[in-house]
Amino acid sequence: MLSTVLITGGAGFIGSHLADTLLARGYKVRVLDNLTPEVHGNAARRPERLSDEVELMIGDIRNQQDVRRALKDVDIVFHLAARMGTGQHTYEQAQYTSVNNTGTAVLLQQLIHGGVQKLVVASSMSVYGEGLYKDVHGQLVENVNRSVEQLQQKSWNPVDLEGRPLLACPTSELKQARIHSAYALSKAAQERMCLLAGEAYGIPVVALRFFNVYGMHQMFSNQYTGALTIFAWRLLNDRAPLLFEDGLQQRDFVHVKDAVAACCNAMDMIDSGCSVYNIGSGQSTTYHDVATMLARITGREHIRPEISGKYREGDIRHCFADISKAWKELRYRPQVFPDQGLAEITGWLKEQSTADRFIRFGQN
Repeated sequence: MLSTVLITGGAGFIGSHLADTLLARGYKVRVLDNLTPEVHGNAARRPERLSDEVELMIGDIRNQQDVRRALKDVDIVFHLAARMGTGQHTYEQAQYTSVNNTGTAVLLQQLIHGGVQKLVVASSMSVYGEGLYKDVHGQLVENVNRSVEQLQQKSWNPVDLEGRPLLACPTSELKQARIHSAYALSKAAQERMCLLAGEAYGIPVVALRFFNVYGMHQMFSNQYTGALTIFAWRLLNDRAPLLFEDGLQQRDFVHVKDAVAACCNAMDMIDSGCSVYNIGSGQSTTYHDVATMLARITGREHIRPEISGKYREGDIRHCFADISKAWKELRYRPQVFPDQGLAEITGWLKEQSTADRFIRFGQN
């Protein structure tokens, strides 16, 4: 008998890619998704990118009846449903809390009464806030913060208490959470709720802290999660990518195919405990470097990134993943290199007719 897998939020970016992979592996795939207009438009119809083999249940993760119906005869749950992004953290706190936390609570309440064998939950690098740093003596520094006054002076890099520069280094799962937004707070709570429920009820839970996932079918509407897609689209329209601060913020860009592989590896884990893993590429790349690579790939080498010198309050400076734990325990091996992944985005975008949706905003 084929195992049935439920993907909450499965009509979205990562979820639809995951569904394709699970179908190819012979699983029956069910998706619970409310087809939110911010992601799917106002038509509220089945997304074209979602395979016809997927059983789509349109419903709300916060609705007990919808969740109970979706969990029927399910063996494994991938919990991807969430209100996404950090850019709206000052004015969508109620939405983040409602969808990410209440929705997770409803899912867990229903899940503990069923026969689910494993829960894999999508967490986020945002729970770290700033990444890990070292001081001039080589000592690790966790609680890094950039003041508004510092940002107003366009002094972008974190410094120690004596004003000396700190060196960014890979961030491991051992780093304590440092919450910078309502979104990050909701994701940290979502992750912890799942782990607590797993420990209490003997359900194996794997939390995957995704870093900057990119790839085909990523939405344009969020400048945080879809930055590379937006950069590529602007270049294809002969416009310069717009970079905040000085464009040298370091991030870890991981292709959606690698994120999906991590999900499948988590599902296949024999260990029955509850664990947390970073899922990134294991490499640091600046926004400026990515914009330059995209310019080359799109044949727009003459278009240089536009350095705005603006900032967004709450943004972090550097954060990239230490993936050694996932490498050892999940057998996670990133396979998609930047040139390959960015070329794929560019090819996909050439087929799209979506208008340039990047919104200029920030502080002078």
